[in-house]
Amino acid sequence: MKKQNDFSFQTSTTISRRNFLRRAAVATLAFQVVPRHVLGRGVTPPSEKLDIAGIGIGGQGGGVLRDPAISSQNIVGICDVDWKYAAHTAKTFPNAGRFTDYRVMLKSLKCDAVVIGTPDHMHAPITMAALRAGKHVYVEKPMAHSIEEARAMTRMARKTGLVTQMGNNGHASEGLRLTYEWIHAGAIGTVKEVHVWSDRPGKFWTQDLDRPTDRPPVPDTLDWNLWLGAAPERPYHPCYLPRTWRGWFDFGTGAMGDMAIHNMDPAFFCLDLGSPVATESQTGPLKKESYPAWQIITYEFAAKSKRPALKLYWYDGGKKPARPADLEAGRELDDNGILFIGDKGTMLGGGWCGAPRLLPESKMQDFKRPPKTLARSVGHRAEWVAACKAHKPQMAKAGFAYSGPYTEALLVGNLATRLQKRIEWDAVKMCAKNAPEADALIRKKYRDGFGI
Repeated sequence: MKKQNDFSFQTSTTISRRNFLRRAAVATLAFQVVPRHVLGRGVTPPSEKLDIAGIGIGGQGGGVLRDPAISSQNIVGICDVDWKYAAHTAKTFPNAGRFTDYRVMLKSLKCDAVVIGTPDHMHAPITMAALRAGKHVYVEKPMAHSIEEARAMTRMARKTGLVTQMGNNGHASEGLRLTYEWIHAGAIGTVKEVHVWSDRPGKFWTQDLDRPTDRPPVPDTLDWNLWLGAAPERPYHPCYLPRTWRGWFDFGTGAMGDMAIHNMDPAFFCLDLGSPVATESQTGPLKKESYPAWQIITYEFAAKSKRPALKLYWYDGGKKPARPADLEAGRELDDNGILFIGDKGTMLGGGWCGAPRLLPESKMQDFKRPPKTLARSVGHRAEWVAACKAHKPQMAKAGFAYSGPYTEALLVGNLATRLQKRIEWDAVKMCAKNAPEADALIRKKYRDGFGI
């Protein structure tokens, strides 16, 4: 394994031996494990903790590991392809075994669950390998880079019975539950259309780019081959990483995977939207390898149960919906949000499944809140940990049973952008009925050693 600067890397043999010895010691002294009430309130006995490993820990993945719900467990392994970028997380968990290749980690490290925080294009290969290895999975949003991946991951989670969770934290929020309860209590009548938006990209990364032609050297701390992983071969360039990969077709899913996955969640959850029947996209100029600087995507959903057919509009890159007529003078739409238009009123929600408000403010002040009918969450990551310990996938509310179909639906919008044409979607057959050329985007090709 490649030496990485000042970090001392343990071999898989050393780590396996250490875990063996640690587990043997626990087994030998099992009679000494103290009940929770003896340890004191709020203290978790070692015997009740999960052994968790993190893969892709330099950015968001490291933040997830440091979440108290997860860091309070046993972090037994950390894996990253750039240990300079991952230095902060590595210092946080000095006793965790270190790996550069997730495949080596999954074969040699004993753990109960993994947290995956890599770029989008590696979510599915790592998740599928982890599920096959019998590990519970928490994977950052979006759970997949392609529609086929989302479906395969959903099926694998169901087949294995393991606990999964996608990292759309707002799904555990009070705002999501209030939005559901208010809509179903008839606060704005029947919802006719929905508008959702984000200020990304632009503020956080750049799109509308051509592949660079210069060839800077690969940093000593980075394993470029492993960072590429499933993606087609290309020379290293700092324009791809860190944090800037989202705008490139081969690595990210653009603003759909970054913010639509958060901001559209109330619409999919509260209205039970399911799969769209069609999508269309207006965009800025489209380059060969990167998403446009802005897009407006229209999703069409068929009628379902008592809900009529409706359209959902997505805006990004600085675009926003028209100002609602009942928005008070002097008040503007935030940089991220969602707007429900009903036949009896309008509801505005914040980004990341934020709290809802009726428009105008006078209507909000007169509104009689309905009863709380949905169970509240203990926290997005805490519920995943609890579900893993109980081995009950249904306890993780953003598990793949929900997040898989949701991710699929969002990515149908990206098809319209990539192909610059209307997409007539057949969810059962997983194909664009009017665009056979979409198959190359729905089903990816992978470099050897990194498939699903």
